[in-house]
Amino acid sequence: MKMVKLVGLLLLALVRLVFGSEVWHGNGTEVESELNVWTAPRPLRVGLTLIPSAVAQGAVCLDGTPPAYHLHRGHGTGANSWLIQLEGGGWCNDIATCVYRKTTHRGSSNYMERVIEFTGILSNKPEENPDFYNWNRVKIRYCDGASFSGESYNKAAGLYFRGQRIFSAAMEELMSKGMRYATHALLSGCSAGGVASIIHCDEFRGLLPRRTTVKCLADAGLFLDVADVAGGRSLRSFFNGVVSLQGVGRSLPAACTNRMDATSCFFPQNLLPHIYTPTFVLNAAYDVWQLQESLAPRRADPQGYWQQCKMNHVNCNAGQIRFLQGFRNQMLNAIKMFSLSRQNGLFINSCFAHCQSERQDTWFGNNSPHLANKGIAKSVGDWYFDRCGVKAIDCAYPCDKSCHHLVFSRTHYNSSFLPNLNF
Repeated sequence: MKMVKLVGLLLLALVRLVFGSEVWHGNGTEVESELNVWTAPRPLRVGLTLIPSAVAQGAVCLDGTPPAYHLHRGHGTGANSWLIQLEGGGWCNDIATCVYRKTTHRGSSNYMERVIEFTGILSNKPEENPDFYNWNRVKIRYCDGASFSGESYNKAAGLYFRGQRIFSAAMEELMSKGMRYATHALLSGCSAGGVASIIHCDEFRGLLPRRTTVKCLADAGLFLDVADVAGGRSLRSFFNGVVSLQGVGRSLPAACTNRMDATSCFFPQNLLPHIYTPTFVLNAAYDVWQLQESLAPRRADPQGYWQQCKMNHVNCNAGQIRFLQGFRNQMLNAIKMFSLSRQNGLFINSCFAHCQSERQDTWFGNNSPHLANKGIAKSVGDWYFDRCGVKAIDCAYPCDKSCHHLVFSRTHYNSSFLPNLNF
């Protein structure tokens, strides 16, 4: 084993020497986590399943191809339990960006990976996913560009905005695969998928029998309607384009749209008060996607004053940290009423991170992020199974030493789950 680690370390050094590093977890565990690539068991790989029957219902990706999902069957005590993960991946807010998505796996099943790895909350190993490892675990692929909530069509551009129909068709497919007999069910999602898990939470509850324990988990989905560094509303402007272009208003809870405009109701802070199904909010207080694309996008920071801070939190100066502490305070205020409900759960850690349930290193491991000595997987499990209430809110940065911060190199300023929206 020592020889394997030595060879792995040498190969890692060679790869770094030739290619450099794009992103790493800056809590002092970089070498350890990357060395584990060479020594840890390979994650479960699960094949893609298309839903051809959905086409007749108009439930199609942006380019008209059928939607798809990955399913790994449960067993034993989890044979009748279902975990549905709604994939994230940004949004498109105008014809040009939606047309571009048609040429990627975010807009066409023609370009989706035929096999993906199931890690984190989707893992099939009890030592990696203690509460949900033997459930039926599903990842529904994201190819509509509006958090599974659009309902429109643009004939000139050949764009099908059918996110709502995709969600409905996927649910129909899974019900036929046995989900209608579920004793337990959890609808989850990360980023844009986290928004979707909130939008569809009560709808999901309504599909299943009353005897079924149904809850929802929104990971990195708490996108806030706040001012950017220039005083503008970059994310509101962007979301307004998504909502109006794709006809999202039809999918949003009427209890919200009767009181606010549809764009406001696309923000989870305004949706959560109208969700009646138990919900768990998992979010980093200094969400790096929101830092990069909502708080300090290029349009709001044309001189690049925030560039180094966005790449690495240790480069943020005192004034920038104060601004980010203000953002954290706004996040905590936004969920204050939500947190008062006994049925809801909360895990807000003071990390520069995004999507912590899908990655194994942040979901469950020897050095995973934790609050009060309890990690994310244990917190979600305790809440779901009513073992105890979970309302965990971290102290302000930089007090948390368990964070797996995302840090970007000078030559690579992007990440697969941080799509550049070109504000």
